[in-house]
Amino acid sequence: MTDPKPAPHPAPGLPELIEWLSGDESHDADDADMLAGLGRRLRALGVPIDRLSLHLRTLHPQILARTAAWTEGEPVELRDRDISIELLPYFATNPIRRATEARAWLSLRTPEEMAGMEDLDFFRGRGLVAAIVAPLVMGQGPTSAVAFATRRPSGFTPADRAAFERILPALRSACEVRVLRRGEATLLDTYVGPITGRRILAGHIRRGDVETLEAALLLCDLRDFTVLSNRLPASQMVDRLNLYFDQVVPTITAHGGEILKFMGDAVLAFFHHEDGPAAGCAAAFDAAHDALASIAAVSQAGTPLSAGVALHHGEVAYGNIGSGGRLDFTVIGRDVNLVSRIQTVCATTGHPLLMSPRFTALLGRRGSRSIGQHPLKGFAEPMELFGWHQA
Repeated sequence: MTDPKPAPHPAPGLPELIEWLSGDESHDADDADMLAGLGRRLRALGVPIDRLSLHLRTLHPQILARTAAWTEGEPVELRDRDISIELLPYFATNPIRRATEARAWLSLRTPEEMAGMEDLDFFRGRGLVAAIVAPLVMGQGPTSAVAFATRRPSGFTPADRAAFERILPALRSACEVRVLRRGEATLLDTYVGPITGRRILAGHIRRGDVETLEAALLLCDLRDFTVLSNRLPASQMVDRLNLYFDQVVPTITAHGGEILKFMGDAVLAFFHHEDGPAAGCAAAFDAAHDALASIAAVSQAGTPLSAGVALHHGEVAYGNIGSGGRLDFTVIGRDVNLVSRIQTVCATTGHPLLMSPRFTALLGRRGSRSIGQHPLKGFAEPMELFGWHQA
């Protein structure tokens, strides 16, 4: 009986590389520096890496994955892949997707096998003759991948593959930390906004953890929402709402606003500008003006879109309210109520944009005009409101 064939011995020095992957230097590095550090260390061990790439799946409504690629002597390439990449012809059969979906290693050696790598922009035209793609199976979420590629005519040896297998658990852990970091930040940005998200990540998560700040407030409400809801099927109504929000949300964020809530068909946002109240009001006004122009541009005959925007500047309580482990990060206070009541006057008078006296004074732009005194529910005295007319 012959002895079983001994397993290939991976390159010496791997324990130090694995320790680096698991240590503080790798943990604190950004994606580019971590990948470059790994590539340099593998080459120093004699592994013929000519292209090393990470393909990290994301939890993001618009981005499918972040890819990063390293070659010695070149800057690391970083690219976020839009979800539309799934519609491209080569996507279904490319080696990265095959490895992640099967959660299995792929060894590519023949020209026919490497043709799939040539479809990927990170590998195209680099003279690579062999590649190994390994899935990075993490505890939660979709599977990511790492790809090792070489120009060496003989490809990777069994010892090279053994080295990749040895480092994979540490590499997976290092990548999982990055995916989780990016995922938590993305989800907070998506559902509560970047400013609020940073406050939550900084530890402001207890009920009653509230601060008082002055800010410009914007409330935009879709006109005739109930009429549209009664006329259109639910699926079409959702499409109309999304079309409407696509005009409002980007203009608010482009001008530095923070969206606090979607309240049915309404959007509540605030603008707290480091240059002071006047700058915050200017940003809110520009956002409102651009949003209304965008809504008008996409309005269609038969199912038109129109909205009313209320603007006010005041003091708000900004922080956590709720019960037990279910909290809401929001703004409350008299001035929030006031901007809501001003918005109702938009609906009853047909004015697309109305401003409070304080907001108008801080804005200081020619073009505002009084529409007279109007009673506001819950407030003892009528308030003079201002529309906008630019000659």
